[in-house]
This record gives sequence, structure tokens and C-alpha cells, in this order.
Amino acid sequence: MNESTDLAGDDDPSTRLSTSWRECLAATPPAATALVADLVRHAGAFADRFYAVLLEDPRAAHFLSRDQVRTRLHASLQRWLGDLLRAGPATIDALIAANRQVGVVHARIGMPVDLVSRGTRLLRDGMVARIAEAGAAPETAFAAIRAVNASIDLALESMTLAYADAHDRSARTDAAYRLFSLAQNVGTERERQRALLLDWENALLYALAGARGALRPRRLSESEFGLWFLHKGIPIVGDNSETRHILALIAQIDAMLAPAGASEARLEPAAFEAIRARLASIRDLLGQLFGRVGALEAGSDALTNLLNRRFLPTVLRHEIELAASHGHAFSVVLLDIDHFKQINDRHGHGAGDRALQHVAALLTQSVRSSDYVFRLGGEEFLVTLVAADGHRARDIAETLRRRIADSPVELDGGHRLSLTASLGVAAHDGHPDYERLLGRADKAMYAAKRNGRNRVELAAADAPAT
Repeated sequence: MNESTDLAGDDDPSTRLSTSWRECLAATPPAATALVADLVRHAGAFADRFYAVLLEDPRAAHFLSRDQVRTRLHASLQRWLGDLLRAGPATIDALIAANRQVGVVHARIGMPVDLVSRGTRLLRDGMVARIAEAGAAPETAFAAIRAVNASIDLALESMTLAYADAHDRSARTDAAYRLFSLAQNVGTERERQRALLLDWENALLYALAGARGALRPRRLSESEFGLWFLHKGIPIVGDNSETRHILALIAQIDAMLAPAGASEARLEPAAFEAIRARLASIRDLLGQLFGRVGALEAGSDALTNLLNRRFLPTVLRHEIELAASHGHAFSVVLLDIDHFKQINDRHGHGAGDRALQHVAALLTQSVRSSDYVFRLGGEEFLVTLVAADGHRARDIAETLRRRIADSPVELDGGHRLSLTASLGVAAHDGHPDYERLLGRADKAMYAAKRNGRNRVELAAADAPAT
């Protein structure tokens, strides 16, 4: 599931970087080269300073934790420094490729560019200070400093090239997803969400009329409409003044249900008309947002009409951002139909297509409107479950497994084809890189295969990505 970072052709920026880096190495005197390589002895101290400063920035909490630094990142940075400072002609191409991959990961997790720049500045300052303390001849120290600056600049340029390319692709995909989702059954979705909002309002009225406010209504943000809007509505239409206004109205309504100091939601009769007025405003704003339907870019699977993997990064990045900003749990379920090749071999590809459509329909019918269902390709599907921790997701996955096992596919001639599936569940564990989450789900799914198929496996929180 890794993204490709290859850029083909003679104008590949990596070729120019490689040439520049080799020229820099060739121009550095042996004494200065040795002085630069000797800096590796201080890699631990450089890494200490690097992470001490970055962890002071509140934004870094979305990407770094002290535990991650201690167990993994500190050692990784030291290895990176060792490769950089000991670079030779034979290692330049691999070093550029590694730095480009770092840039792709930074783009994938949304790492702010200024944090990366600040970190490299700290490393540069630390290395220059060590060179100055070494007591080398001025011309040797100057050549060593020049080599260090060039190496850091070239490494950063490698990262930035890949970062910009990956970030642009992500931005284009995010925009395409919004257009795709708006154009996909927009009328049906608009009426469905209006109906959910009306159902919530009616439930509120019944609570007031039937029990004089004694019933504890569900907060609007926790309703099916509220979950849909936060997890799916905003990614569809984008973060704009209307969506922010709707979020503010939802928060106001919830505050009226649970005044300051109240531990649970209760309905105060005097607040009902104010709540209804805000609900009317939400409906008006929704009408405006649903009216902005644009051109459709391909993003659905032709056979099942599910989302395809093109929009998976867009959805997972959004859920990771919500988890970081709102503390919302979410999980993914990776599902693979068991013995699918045998279905095609014994019954033909038409039966295989029917089986895929059947499973797609079962998945869509079995999850909430705020959840996402993808066909990743072949017989593999992925479900993103919002507001669901690992144990809740495992229960839902078990329900999906049973529904598939209990619902044979109807084939031509009245034949019925039994299906089973193996499912791997992984809960988001706070790591900002969605590839690690997908890797854990993939590992759990293959564990379900190895352990007999037709079963659900939950990935351990600390399971390494494959």
C-alpha cells in the first residue's frame, strides 16, 4: 500500500541532486571529510536537542510523542545522521531515495514544513558548533562546514521535492473526492440527512411532551446525522463558513441540552423553540451545501459502486485529524472473501462478480451512513468505522462476518453459493501515518486466514505495520 515516489525520465530531479552531491563530495578535502564523519560520535546529542525543541511545539503533539521518540524515532534520526555524514559516491543515490521517502511520509501525515525546517536548522547549528570546537585549521573547518551545509540542504531538497509532489496529489484527490461524493446520489443523500435531522427533532419533542423533560435525549453531535456531518459531510463539501456555522449550531443545541455543570443531557422546555430555530438554520445551510454539485471525477468501483482506493487516503487523513483534534476513536476493517479464486474457477467470473456485488451490498446495508465502505481491488474490501474503538469495531466486524456467512449468493438456475470472509480489525492508535494503520489491519486479516478463515482478528495496539 506504499505510494510510489519514482519520477521517470532524464529530467528526474534526483539525477540533478545526485550530480550536485557528488560534486560537493569531490570538492571537499580529505581532512574536512574526516572532520565531518567524526561528527557521528555526537549524533545522540544532536538527536536529543532536535526532539527536545520540537516537542515544545504544541503542533508536534499530532506527530510525535515522547514514547515514540524514546522507542523508535531517536535511533532513526541517529541512523539518518550517520548516513548523511558518512555519505560517499556509492551511497548518494540510496540516500536521496531514502530522503524522498521521508518527504512522502511527511506529506502523508501532514507534517508542517516549518517544523522540518526548524529541526534541520537545529542540526546544522549543532554540527557547526562541534566543528568549531574541534580546533582544526581554519581552511579545514571552513570546508567541513561547507560540506555539512551542502549535505543538509541537498537532503532537505530531496525531501521537499517528494513532499510537494505528494502534497499536490493529495490536494487534487481531496478536491476530486468532494466533487465525486456530491455528485453521487446527491438527491437521495440530501433527503436522507434531512429525514435524520427531522427524526432527531421529533424524538426531542416526544421527550418533552411525554415525560416533561425527564427523558435524557441524545446530543445532536452523537446522533446519526451529527456523526454523518462531522465524518462524511465536511469532507464532501469542504471546510468552509457554512460547515463551520453548522458545527457551531450543533454545539449550541448540545449546550442547551446539557447546561454548564450538568453531567447528562436533559431537555429544558424553555429551550425547545430556540433549538427548533437552530435546526431550521441547519436545514437551510444543508440545502445550500447540497446545491453545490460539481463535475464528477472517477472514484467509484465500476462493479460494486463502492468507493475505490483512490479516496482512501483522503478519508483516513480526515479521520486521523478528527482523532487528534476531537479525541474521536475510529477503526478500519479489512475484509477478504475466502477461496475467491475457487469461485471463479468452478462457477465462472460471472458468479465471482455476483459474489462481489453481494458482499458490497451487505457491507453497505450493515454500516451507518457516517461509515465508509471501499473496494480495494480483487476480493478485498475495507470499512472505516467512525466513533468505534477496537472492541466495538471487532463486534461490528463479527456481525459482518455472520451476515456474509448466513447470506448465500443467488446464482443463475436457482443455485445458491455460500460465502465466508476473513476480517482484520485495527483501531487507530494515535500514529499520524495511515499506512501503519492499514498495515496492522492487513496483518490481522492474514492472521484470520492462517487461523482457519471465516473469522475476525483484532490487531494488537503495538503490532508493527507490515
